[in-house]
Amino acid sequence: LVVNSSSSATWSSRPAFLLATVGGAIGLGNLWRFPYIAGENGGGGFVLVYLAFVFLLGLPIIAGEMLLGRHGRGSAVHSIASLVRSENAASFWRVIGWLSLLIPFLALTYYGVIAAWALDYLGLALINGFDGFDATRSEVVYGQRTGRAVSQVVLHGIFVAMTVWVIAKGLHNGIERMSKIMLPALFGVILILVIYGMISADFSSAVEFLFRPDFSELTGASVLMALGQALFSLGIGVGLLITYAAYMPSEYSIQKSATIVCVFDTSAALLSGLAIFPLVFANNLNPAEGPGLVFQTLPIAFGNMPGGHVIGVLFFLLLFFAAYTTAIGMLEPVVAWLEEKWPGRRRILARWAGISIWLLGLGSVFSFNIFAEVSPLGFLGIEGTFFFLLDFTVANLLLPINALLIAVFAGWVVNRCTI
Repeated sequence: LVVNSSSSATWSSRPAFLLATVGGAIGLGNLWRFPYIAGENGGGGFVLVYLAFVFLLGLPIIAGEMLLGRHGRGSAVHSIASLVRSENAASFWRVIGWLSLLIPFLALTYYGVIAAWALDYLGLALINGFDGFDATRSEVVYGQRTGRAVSQVVLHGIFVAMTVWVIAKGLHNGIERMSKIMLPALFGVILILVIYGMISADFSSAVEFLFRPDFSELTGASVLMALGQALFSLGIGVGLLITYAAYMPSEYSIQKSATIVCVFDTSAALLSGLAIFPLVFANNLNPAEGPGLVFQTLPIAFGNMPGGHVIGVLFFLLLFFAAYTTAIGMLEPVVAWLEEKWPGRRRILARWAGISIWLLGLGSVFSFNIFAEVSPLGFLGIEGTFFFLLDFTVANLLLPINALLIAVFAGWVVNRCTI
């Protein structure tokens, strides 16, 4: 698969394109980040603001990214550069292409660490390792699992290798084929968990928490969190949408495709809330638990409820599915650009990209063990581990900046007649 301006590589069907794009958008942002951020910010009021951002801001930007990608017919770097040339626009706008390459590369280095935890906890769930968990035991186990540097390095490597394996196979045999399996499986598992919550847990409290607007806990910071979450969960600005749209036949409707991505992505976030919060409330746990909600709080529920063994396995399987489809969508923009430089060498390029991501990812793996007390920018007065600094830089700085640049470029700089 050679991806350049004259490439004839396209999706085999519209459903294949949508399955891959929706799968790429639905990730840990929906299943790990959304529930705990909604919990920390009061639930219903935050969810309403989040939904407003998704459809009023996210939807037009997704459509804009798809337009840019379909017109450029190449990697994000190639597509933006070609539009800058055809529009006689300032060369500054080329930064969108480079950011759309840098962001997924950097994000994958620490994203794979969370995915490795999901794999680790899936193994723990399979052997009924949560049996009899309480808060103290859960915290100890979390510290032990993330603190084992060697096993986390191996799991991180396995996850990256699995992602490389799919990308190396190309568009049809790799991305399409895996998306057709993974996305239906993901929604199947999420629905089983929601049904379990309806039957055996405190579903009514979860519905009230998520959908009863309570603006008393909504602050300016909460609104900014809702904006960041909307961008993060939709996969905006990470190069995925531009790259996948480059393989999009011209007869596909951009507006319909963007709307479908938004609807399914948001449904996954809300359904994950309806899967997680019934378990939280039924076990008298704290919904505002923060990032530890999934790995420290929920295992307590799995260890102390009927059928918790099976539900625990399903939940961490779901988390892995979501991480995997998104990782595939983040590696493709990197490999697509590399293949423009060295055509016809996709397999070896995917491997080298994977090795680079794994090596840089060691900094994030070690942030929870060997380098847990190290602040790389401490000499500048900026505290935080390598993992924290990387996550903050990508999610809070680079992503919003790139999303804003894409919105301005697609909306005001590029001539509508061109695209």
